[in-house]
Amino acid sequence: MPQQEMVGRRLARRLTWLDPVEDKLQPLVRDALRKTMPLRNLLDGTCLGAPLHPALTDVPVGAMATALILDAAESLTGSQRCGEAADGALAVGVLATLPAALTGTSDWRDLMGETRRVASAHALLNVGGLVLNIASLVGRVRGSRRCAKASSGAAFALSSIAAHIGGELSYGMSVRVNQDATHTGPAEFTDVLAEEDLASDALMRLEVDGESVLLARSRTGAPVAIAAVCSHAGGPLEEGERDGDRVVCPWHGSCFEMETGEVVNGPAVFPQPRYEARVRAGRISIRRAEP
Repeated sequence: MPQQEMVGRRLARRLTWLDPVEDKLQPLVRDALRKTMPLRNLLDGTCLGAPLHPALTDVPVGAMATALILDAAESLTGSQRCGEAADGALAVGVLATLPAALTGTSDWRDLMGETRRVASAHALLNVGGLVLNIASLVGRVRGSRRCAKASSGAAFALSSIAAHIGGELSYGMSVRVNQDATHTGPAEFTDVLAEEDLASDALMRLEVDGESVLLARSRTGAPVAIAAVCSHAGGPLEEGERDGDRVVCPWHGSCFEMETGEVVNGPAVFPQPRYEARVRAGRISIRRAEP
């Protein structure tokens, strides 16, 4: 039985006309966030140790589902209290959409190709849902409850499709997933290099027990090692730039401490797996560090 193609990818093939628009918008978003690093790290979820956007999407989805149920209850029972509660839930959903959209835009800024188009389809559907929900709120204020309920019902349908596509991005296309989640490395000290072959300013990539390792020297001259694949999107850290004892990923600018693997600046939110390193008889050996 042939594997069914994801909804998001089918939509992406029809959205090639968006590419020129995205090419112009992405640099503007990147530049705006580059000027405010604390805000960028907050939107990415760097300070939380997990992407922020998925968590924020639960609030509008839950509020819209609540409004839908309460609208149905009002229609069935004629309860004014159910109607008022539905209006309040929908208002919460509209307001909660704004921070979710802001964090989603932050995540979108580094996407390219098919994943960018799928993310844009996700965003456009959510914008359509937001417009319909705002129209529903206006209709409720004016007393046109039947049309307002139809509008919010259509908005829920659009947002549900958007949520499904958001799941495809994470689980089907590995967007914002920890690229080092399965990284292991040797449990015992393993010889990797002669000490004299590691220059003081080098960023050296080695393959050790099937894992890519970044080997360097700290400012004290001691060897340090972390996973060489950036946890954000798989960028090659050995091609990045050094900033003292830190390394900056060449793809999207994530910055990591090379002694600890901790994230200094996003968009990465997950730390790099770290290795213990030692020198014996002029040879450098490493083993994975325990959490």
